[in-house]
Amino acid sequence: MGTDRANTGGHGRLYVIAAPSGAGKTSLVNALVQSDPGLRFSVSYTTRAQRPNEVDGRDYHFVSVERFRGMVAREEFLEHAQVFDNYYGTGLEAVRGALGRGERLLLEIDWQGARQVRARLPEARTIFVLPPSLAALEQRLRGRGTDTDEVIRRRLRDAVADIGHCVEFDYIVVNDRFDQALADLRAIVSGGGADLAAGRAQVRDLIAALAAGAPGGRAG
Repeated sequence: MGTDRANTGGHGRLYVIAAPSGAGKTSLVNALVQSDPGLRFSVSYTTRAQRPNEVDGRDYHFVSVERFRGMVAREEFLEHAQVFDNYYGTGLEAVRGALGRGERLLLEIDWQGARQVRARLPEARTIFVLPPSLAALEQRLRGRGTDTDEVIRRRLRDAVADIGHCVEFDYIVVNDRFDQALADLRAIVSGGGADLAAGRAQVRDLIAALAAGAPGGRAG
């Protein structure tokens, strides 16, 4: 991608939120956007199959692999990555337009995409959502009722790998109690959240337990 196209201009703020599958990131982001009219949710592109409860253009822009690859070739993404067996990407022009208008924009992406965004837009604020334990993560994945046991096992393995990258982020929010996690996100996007920094002592043991694949404990 050409670096000259990464200059978004304006005085908006970009918030990047990532998490392992099943940590509750999407529910938190949806609630955050609904509670704050000053936030706009960026809709990503994906090649994965559309789920029954999803709406094209609201949840994702669902596109073919061929179209996605064409967009990559034309440098139309701020970031893009392969997650599991599918591709995901954030449209560059949509982000440039939002920041140029001074908007606060949310990107719900994976750690690979967050790393690309940090490299191109270092002023972006990055947030990683952790589950309180691997047992809670597995329970949430099974509660979806959409994945086979084999897929759930793979998602848990990949979650452990994903969690190893959470220290790259500016902030960490633990989704133990939904209301508290939402309040933490609100604090961050309102310009606060200094006590939610990724390096804080309260989450070190949890990160170590999760990354090791252990049952883990609870942290604030």
